[in-house]
Amino acid sequence: MIYFDITKTAQSRHASGLTRVSRSLLTAFGPRVVPVRWESWDRKVNPNDWYLIAELFSEEDRPGITAFLEAKSCKTAAVFHDLIPLRFPHITWPKSVARHPVYVKLLTHFNSIYCVSNYSKNDLIHFWKWQGITQFPEMHTITLGSDFSSDNRVILSKQPDATSFICVGIIEPRKNQELLLTACKTLWDEGLKFDMHCVGRLNPHYGKPILEKIKRLMRDYSTLHYHDDLTDSQMKDLYETSSASLFPTRAEGCGLPLLESLWSGVPCICSDLPVLKENADAGGCLLIASDDVASWTKKLREIIKDPSRLAYLRTQAHTRALPTWQVTADSLLRSLNTL
Repeated sequence: MIYFDITKTAQSRHASGLTRVSRSLLTAFGPRVVPVRWESWDRKVNPNDWYLIAELFSEEDRPGITAFLEAKSCKTAAVFHDLIPLRFPHITWPKSVARHPVYVKLLTHFNSIYCVSNYSKNDLIHFWKWQGITQFPEMHTITLGSDFSSDNRVILSKQPDATSFICVGIIEPRKNQELLLTACKTLWDEGLKFDMHCVGRLNPHYGKPILEKIKRLMRDYSTLHYHDDLTDSQMKDLYETSSASLFPTRAEGCGLPLLESLWSGVPCICSDLPVLKENADAGGCLLIASDDVASWTKKLREIIKDPSRLAYLRTQAHTRALPTWQVTADSLLRSLNTL
């Protein structure tokens, strides 16, 4: 039996990256797992059962989880995302920052850890070593799915007639929307015509100045748009009119917006972070130096003036092989069944 912990996923109203991973896996697992919520699960397990979790956790939100893991009454596996709360504590949700050190230590009690990228796996191992931890669980890397909706893969081979960009991600400094706003303002002031769509809910701790800037610029530039909550169907419609997605992020565990853009047949212009290169190097992406606003402005200017520059990337985006959540789930379950 495989028990899949969906304690937070079951009640979350937001489609954050972590929530999307857990929900997508749950759908792809189907009847092969038993979904459980910590507060209502009796935790009566057998030694050959698995407890699997793709969410963040702590003793505070799952009372008794430390004792449960230490008892080793069944086999345990976790999907690990990143160390961002520890690497960027000054711009990460305070609750996540406070929880992460204990969470990372509790991960050492698991039998197996499935990391969402090679970068996140190596980062976790190096952090454990820095902490003096020498005994690790079995470490694996999984490839996250690209299909962000129940629809079949969209093939958008034709470049839209009008230039339009989309940036998907929570409004916060880590996602770096401010860089895009600075670049776009420069280009609009030069007289260039294009639309910019920012999609994402607000980080109430650190995102307010960015959202205020978006709304301020929207008053002066009618082609800047903000969407705080879109359904998958609405996202699909927006991708259909997008020339490229823009992803100037400063840190990721994997980078789902990049994969979901490619699934939609839309090229992704992204930061040149090593973690993004793991998926970007196979095609359909243009890498630009992270946090280099001058380079971003220059490259966007070239694309707006000559949209055909994206034609080759668009061809790569809609012809390259991409993982699906079904493939991800099948691979993970095969691994569990052979351990």
